[in-house]
Amino acid sequence: MNTLRVKFAVLLVVAIVAVVGLLTVLLFYLLGPPKRAERALDGVAMQVETTLQLTSKGLGGVTLRDEPASGRVYRRTTKKLREELKTRGLDLPVTVSRAKRHAPLIVSIPIDDKGWLWMPTSGMPPSGPPWKALFRWLTVIALGAAVIAVFVSNRMVRPLALLEKAVASVGPDGLMPELPERGSAEVRATAKALNSLSARLKRAMESRMRLVAAAGHDMRTPITRMRLRAEFVQDHDERDKWLEDLDELERIADSAIMLVREETGNAAPELLRLDELVGAIGTELKDQKLDITCKTLNPTTVRASRFKLNRALRNLIINAATHGVRARVSVEGDGTTARVIIEDDGPGIPGELIHQVFEPFFRADPARRQDIPGAGLGLTIAYEIVSRAGGRIAIANRPGGGLLQTVELPEAETEADS
Repeated sequence: MNTLRVKFAVLLVVAIVAVVGLLTVLLFYLLGPPKRAERALDGVAMQVETTLQLTSKGLGGVTLRDEPASGRVYRRTTKKLREELKTRGLDLPVTVSRAKRHAPLIVSIPIDDKGWLWMPTSGMPPSGPPWKALFRWLTVIALGAAVIAVFVSNRMVRPLALLEKAVASVGPDGLMPELPERGSAEVRATAKALNSLSARLKRAMESRMRLVAAAGHDMRTPITRMRLRAEFVQDHDERDKWLEDLDELERIADSAIMLVREETGNAAPELLRLDELVGAIGTELKDQKLDITCKTLNPTTVRASRFKLNRALRNLIINAATHGVRARVSVEGDGTTARVIIEDDGPGIPGELIHQVFEPFFRADPARRQDIPGAGLGLTIAYEIVSRAGGRIAIANRPGGGLLQTVELPEAETEADS
């Protein structure tokens, strides 16, 4: 995982193990490696030789056994001891064994045909190369260092995780909740900077909304005066053109004010049946002579503002029925996500412009005359409403022609489901 927590932990583990390993190697160099069991067998062989000399002189007090000592036989050590005895002229089938884990090693020595002499010995290093012991030592150090590193890195990164969580909680309005300014100096400075940035962003957005609302409101007075003057134009065709342009200006002003209300409004959400809402919108728009077909309306429940969601879906369906000739609407859900799918048979939108459809006053063909009523803010308003409800809108060209609009909202759990 490419996270700061993992990087801290790995850095600490590598640092601790590297320091301990270097110190261990340095001690090996200065003091020499521990003696291997095979190198310490010359002393044991000397003891065996001395014991044989004593028993050959008939010294009493020596107890012989009928068989070698029981327990685990150290075959490699036994072999090395026999080779060491051969160098001293003694060809004896001695064995080195241990009865229990912490018991002393027993050297079993055959005494002619009289039996076996058990000679305990201690101080022998463990068999095998010293690097095995070094590896075990470093393994223990690495495990201990890993535990310490994980604990320390979690403590160090915890304030940054809180910052990450706070930044991830940015709402659809683009604002971030205030962050607690605690922790290390760097974390406090970062939290303070983010809080300042969030406050400035909020003020800038509110200023923009006030400006748009004021402009839309102030446009109504000159529009009304111009409408009164247009009534006195003698040429009927010219008067109709003036009134048509004034109607479009009034729609733009009203849409701008409506967009501000959507971005600043805070209507309480409620449980509502999405299929019933879409069916009611379809019936209402059919009465307005729009070509709309409700295909499949599966029962789905969402949590949103009824008034706002009604406006967003109306905008999308009207957009399909006017610009796309006819609209086909369906509602479906999978228990997690509710979807409203709107298809039309229009010309679609050029691929290089489709990512701009939610921008205010967007026109697929800016040069064309506005012969369909609208201010170019319908998709923008719908996008704001759906985003604030926790959903998303996707618009794409259909393979067979036309446009495909998909609205996704979190499906709510009803009382019957709980």
